[in-house]
Amino acid sequence: PLVESLTERELAVLAQLPTMRSNEEIAGEFFVSVNTVKSHLKHLYRKLGVANRRQAVRRARELGLIP
Repeated sequence: PLVESLTERELAVLAQLPTMRSNEEIAGEFFVSVNTVKSHLKHLYRKLGVANRRQAVRRARELGLIP
């Protein structure tokens, strides 16, 4: 289980990770800056206890957060 729950925006960014979109593409999708996306990713990685996108997707699937 997660120690700290994910925000709605973190969940939205997490849902984009399996698509392999770049940070720039994700930022454009949500009308935010690339730095904002990087910040969300940093928080996601910490909350999921992972170090990169691939691990984040794997862990999120294990937790049932994404299909």
